[in-house]
Amino acid sequence: MHLKVVQRILGLLLMMFSISMLPPAVVSLIYDEASARPFLYAFVIVLATGILLWLPVRNARDELRLRDGFLIVAAFWLGLGTVGATPLLLSEVPMMSLTDAVFESVSGLTTTGATVLSGLDALPRSLLFYRQQLQWLGGMGIIVLAVAILPMLGMGGMQLYRAETPGPVKDTKLTPRITETAKALWYIYLSLTVACGFTYWVAGMEVFDAICHSFSTVAIGGFSTHDLSIGYYDSFLIDLTAMVFMVAAGVNFSLHFLAWRSRGLRNYIADPEFRAYVNGLIALAVVVIFYLYIAGVYGNVSDTVWNGLFQVISIGTTTGYTTTPFALWPGALPVLLIFMSFVGGCAGSTGGGMKVIRVLLLYRQGVREIKRLVHPNAEIPVKLGNMVVPSRVVESVWGFFAVYVVLFVLMMLILLADGVDQVTAFSAIAASLNNLGPGLGDVADGYSSLSNLAKWVCVTAMVLGRLEIFTLLVLVSRSFWER
Repeated sequence: MHLKVVQRILGLLLMMFSISMLPPAVVSLIYDEASARPFLYAFVIVLATGILLWLPVRNARDELRLRDGFLIVAAFWLGLGTVGATPLLLSEVPMMSLTDAVFESVSGLTTTGATVLSGLDALPRSLLFYRQQLQWLGGMGIIVLAVAILPMLGMGGMQLYRAETPGPVKDTKLTPRITETAKALWYIYLSLTVACGFTYWVAGMEVFDAICHSFSTVAIGGFSTHDLSIGYYDSFLIDLTAMVFMVAAGVNFSLHFLAWRSRGLRNYIADPEFRAYVNGLIALAVVVIFYLYIAGVYGNVSDTVWNGLFQVISIGTTTGYTTTPFALWPGALPVLLIFMSFVGGCAGSTGGGMKVIRVLLLYRQGVREIKRLVHPNAEIPVKLGNMVVPSRVVESVWGFFAVYVVLFVLMMLILLADGVDQVTAFSAIAASLNNLGPGLGDVADGYSSLSNLAKWVCVTAMVLGRLEIFTLLVLVSRSFWER
């Protein structure tokens, strides 16, 4: 393991991240707010930290190995929550403890969208912009951005890409060079963000809100500049814009790239994960809308259909926007939506959850085992479309699912032992591990009521969910550190 190279790259990444402190300071000046100082101080602190890490090992140029990539990604995301909390700690409005500042920072960077803040409408715009910006940077992954713009990473960039990019199959490159692949993904990401922001503005949002919500929509983050989230606007066009771009951001970005390159939709239609993703959202929407209609929650059919469809897309893609307090819906609906977040978006998207492709493979494997009971001697492959899935991939998906469940149970038990009620504990861990945000019970309107211990458990769950568990857990295995 090349620890000097790891240190050098971490220093470079921190120096790059320090630049993110400057746009909120500019926003503060534009809106004549006295809130620029915390961001300028944070810029100096983070930049100096990066320089101190980089300077002693600036000449280390060894090629990265896969283990180095895992270490860089895990260390960077764990450390990023701390340095990202710096301006929040230095801000006088609102006054935040270390736990709350780190919680808010990690929630933003992991695109979870859980918050300990209230009274968002009265907060400085610079701070609101910073929260949205954290989600946008975390959406596609700062590591992938680093691969795209730091050519000094060289061939080691592939190791960072493989360690950070979500999904069970990570070796597929859209272009021959990994830096070009990362750039292609970021061009798509940036294009969607610009299109989303412009559409929000045309639909009636002011420029500031349009930019901020485009950041969190395309990142599938769910942070808003208003306490009422998207429901603040009470606008058909704004709701429609949010739904279209949430669905688009939940799709594998490789499909967007292939569709752009081929100038057609054939790649979407031919992809089994995309079809399962869309069919799942449609099926859940039908169930939710029918349930709301029978229960008479809304006074007319149009409100029933619109609110049901919006919340299904928002929770199903793990965005977390709300137009109505779905936690107050009757019967099984709130829990059904939380369970939908376990599936989440497609692999290679900005969505959270276990990813559609994993759930699809679990289903296909289950069907195969049933067929084997009837035909014990038959060779029955697991297929995605016309492609036979290697047994190694199927095994890794089952391993991921098992660890996912065990970690979920352990963290929920910790919250229960801390005195949190069952509904709150279940939904808080589910919303954190699936990078969803809003929960049920005491966390339906925010996480400020949780104890510091519970908040740190949720922070751990957010990072585990963002790095898809194994990237972080591999660091505690003995074999990782053996030569």
